[in-house]
Amino acid sequence: MRRNYGIIYTLPVTLWITFFFVIPLAIIFSYSLMKSGLYGGVEFGKFTLDAYRALANPAFLKVTIATIRISVITTIITVLLALPAGYFIARSRFKNLFLLMVIVPFWTDFMVRIYAWITILGNAGFINNLLVNMGIIKDHLPLLYREHSVILVMVYTYLPFAILPLYSTIEKFDFSLMEAARDLGASKFQAVMKVLIPNIKGGLLTAVLFTFIPAFGNYAVPLLVGGQNSTMLGNLIARELTVSRNWPLASSISVVITIVTTLSVLLVLRINAAQAKAMEVKNIAEEIPQ
Repeated sequence: MRRNYGIIYTLPVTLWITFFFVIPLAIIFSYSLMKSGLYGGVEFGKFTLDAYRALANPAFLKVTIATIRISVITTIITVLLALPAGYFIARSRFKNLFLLMVIVPFWTDFMVRIYAWITILGNAGFINNLLVNMGIIKDHLPLLYREHSVILVMVYTYLPFAILPLYSTIEKFDFSLMEAARDLGASKFQAVMKVLIPNIKGGLLTAVLFTFIPAFGNYAVPLLVGGQNSTMLGNLIARELTVSRNWPLASSISVVITIVTTLSVLLVLRINAAQAKAMEVKNIAEEIPQ
């Protein structure tokens, strides 16, 4: 009799996901439905939707809109920079060297890189001192603790995450299709937009996903380089946990972030599945004799 060892093989992964993903999410969701304790924490057994009603507060809505705006702008800029970078690396003879240069920032601690940008953008930082010494400006420019500084550092942080999936997809692309499009009269830009882009949608969607999701829940970057004018939902969660000690409200914000990121992943998976099915149908149609 043949035994089925599938359950045994998947047991470690199942336990890992259960203890470090399912249970924490269940705790957060249950806390979001409880009443806040007088001195912090929650009052068990007292369920309420007050934490979710509080999300309708104009102050929270303002932070949510700012978070979405910063995340979307960061994602657009990052993908626009990653696309030509991934294309260049895929077509280069020195792709291994350029890939190493993309990966090198991961060797440095995340906080060290953020403080490096603080040194660069600060009032007495590299850029301001350079401009003053060159006589271009007389007084220091407020480059730090602004929304644009948050976007800049986020783009720098997540650019490798966007380049790698785009490079992986572009490398597998048949560039003879672009040459054929050029032979048929298409310009280089038209060949890129009508031939290359539709065939690398999977890499583009992955790059968008890898950028938007961590940017949407980012905490350290807006805290260190954004200041009070660039507060995001991650900072709001930390404030409610440590300062206001309103655990249900912090949990409800976390639930909203989880829902948004989960829907983003499901959307990308559905688009990829639809694209794969369309390609399969196209290939089958091409194989049918006319």
